[in-house]
Amino acid sequence: MEVDDSSLSVTGMTCAACASSVERVLIQLDAVEDASVNLPLEKVKIIFSKTGTNNDLDACIEAIHRAGFGAKKQVSAIEIRKDREDEVKKQRKRVLLAFSLSIPVFVLTMLSEDFGTFNSLNIRLSLAMLLALSIYTYSGAEFHYRAWASIRRGTANMDVLVHLGTTVAIVWSSAVTLSPVLPFIPSVFATSTHVFFDGASFIIAFVLLGNYLESRAKLKATDSIHSLMEIQPKTATVINNHETSISPVEMVPRGSLVRVLAGETIPLDGIVEKGSVTLDESMMTGEYLPVPKKVGDIVVAGTVVTDSTVLIRTTSLVQDTMLAGVIALVDEAQSGKAPIQRLVDRVSKIFVPIVVLMAIGSAIFWLQYGSDIAPNSTMTNTEISVMVLVSTLVIACPCALGLATPTALVVGTGQGAKYGLLIKGIEALERAHATSIVVLDKTGTITEGTPKVEKTTIVNGSEEDMLSISAGLELESTHPISAAIRAVSEESGYLPYNVDDIETHLGLGLSGNLNSSLVIVGNLELMNKFDIKVSSEIVDAISSGAREGNMIVMVAKDKNVLGWMEISDKIRSNSRSSIRYLQQRGIDVVMLTGDRHEVAESVAGSVGVKTIFSEVKPNEKAEQIRRLKKRGTVAMIGDGINDAAALTIADVGIAMGAGSEIALESADIVLVRNNLSDAIASLDLGRSTMDKIRSNLVWAFMYNIIGIPLAMGVLFPWTGILLPPAFAAAAMSLSSVSVVANSLLLKRWKPTIHSG
Repeated sequence: MEVDDSSLSVTGMTCAACASSVERVLIQLDAVEDASVNLPLEKVKIIFSKTGTNNDLDACIEAIHRAGFGAKKQVSAIEIRKDREDEVKKQRKRVLLAFSLSIPVFVLTMLSEDFGTFNSLNIRLSLAMLLALSIYTYSGAEFHYRAWASIRRGTANMDVLVHLGTTVAIVWSSAVTLSPVLPFIPSVFATSTHVFFDGASFIIAFVLLGNYLESRAKLKATDSIHSLMEIQPKTATVINNHETSISPVEMVPRGSLVRVLAGETIPLDGIVEKGSVTLDESMMTGEYLPVPKKVGDIVVAGTVVTDSTVLIRTTSLVQDTMLAGVIALVDEAQSGKAPIQRLVDRVSKIFVPIVVLMAIGSAIFWLQYGSDIAPNSTMTNTEISVMVLVSTLVIACPCALGLATPTALVVGTGQGAKYGLLIKGIEALERAHATSIVVLDKTGTITEGTPKVEKTTIVNGSEEDMLSISAGLELESTHPISAAIRAVSEESGYLPYNVDDIETHLGLGLSGNLNSSLVIVGNLELMNKFDIKVSSEIVDAISSGAREGNMIVMVAKDKNVLGWMEISDKIRSNSRSSIRYLQQRGIDVVMLTGDRHEVAESVAGSVGVKTIFSEVKPNEKAEQIRRLKKRGTVAMIGDGINDAAALTIADVGIAMGAGSEIALESADIVLVRNNLSDAIASLDLGRSTMDKIRSNLVWAFMYNIIGIPLAMGVLFPWTGILLPPAFAAAAMSLSSVSVVANSLLLKRWKPTIHSG
């Protein structure tokens, strides 16, 4: 089986250094062009240099295993979620065991009175040693294994710090305890009175606790996308030849008749064939008001029938539903890596080696000068040195740095999906917060995109000729204006003529051949292009209609204008308030449209837009965006085929969900609800997410900047207090958990409602 790219589930990663290691071992494979790890999602996306095979995937899994991590091929998202929930439960048991043993170790270590001796061994310390060794070897096994795997591949991660810190503490304390019966142990241990069994035990216990809380928080971070996965029904009630059967949704072919009862979830996208119902679309769009649906209306999988039974003719397979598309888009976005993360990755690569050097350097310093700097200390230089070494190794936390960005992005994209904002690329969120110019298409963006013919004017010939010719030319077009023209022809009872050789003139209209006669439908520019004479009276009449905000579409045959249609498109109810909100935030709002200047000016005046670029052809829209980008970060909002290039070139492309397929593919953000205020919400979401990333990074860097010097004993000469290893471990765990918890605050984000 061939695969262009694929994803693997990866376990055992604890920090950004781990993620970098997985990426590095994969990129070293000949078949792999690139690899990107998402730490919170525990997933790596692999891009092969050429079309890959299942053998290449197996090679990737083997390489990850050799690096000391677990890996397997992706299963369904629901199964992945269940596996993670099971792992969290196992982590909880490991935490309880570690603390249940650590507390007795702490009590035994801190007791001032001894229990006597047995064969020269201190009973109290021997019991503490046995319990601590149990924790070290059993509860800490995963850290030691991953640490040695990391060392073997020439890298260093958090596990290396935990392994080194606990090993130093255990070896020192065991040597002190066993020195009475092992004469070869150096005298420095025999004369020491301080042991760190409690520190080694609590280091492992607190790190396990931190990992457990972190894993729980990461599960919480993916709740939004998991909720979308959960609403997909497993079965559908299919009607075939008046017989009813229950079938798995995966087995239901396109075009099937499906019955959905009140309270049930629609299993597949389709069209209402019988019945009138209201739907709860909140899980898909965030809109909690029920939406009425009648025969002929489109319905989508994941929405809930609230009031009565409905029959639906399916138009999709389970993998092609809008719900499946939403899930795929969010998953793709969450798997990406933001540009800001690259800085963190570079820091993480050198973080652990630098910390190890700092820990060794500070230990040597205190070993040499401890008694001189802190003459009143009850600890020997060697004891001070060991405590500083262990605490410095343990308190450093690359995890917080590694989690700062991806956790916020995972929560942000998931929360966006909850409210119908589909973020197709993580970079879009990062760019969205810096937007200074918003460019709006007119039709379908500022307006509702459902034009209606308000008036027809006949100059030559009959109304039937004009409407039937225009309907014939527009028969295959998907443009909203085409739909309006076909609708007025149908309402008038006129059938479309069979027009041949139809040619599309982008931004102008259409031309074709009707019984050897040239027929045209379009604007004044198209008429001029074909040298069709338009009288000044007609031009004046057209200009008058345009000033009222109506689009003017003329129809011609054999060089003669048959007449024209005035088409209006209602302005969206929230367009004016949304535009005003953008302007109040200091964002420059620009209208970019192919319509006549009079029409554009009328609509712009109604919604408060000051800057207008009208009569812009589709190929010119992209060039206009390029010019605007010289002034600032540009977000383009559109919906049509003619917007696709502009959406691609803009820093942030935002497409209305009901727009053309090519526009949706070109955009960075898709608005499911076709609501202009949601475009503003997407910019706000980008800003909120980036603010959360910055606060996470500030906390992660400040924690290490303050915590590491404290562990190194900077304040010891003045306070006489050294940071105990157990405290250092607790602080390290807290730093990671706090970053994830801070990211989870994004779940409180909601779109701002703009009225009036």
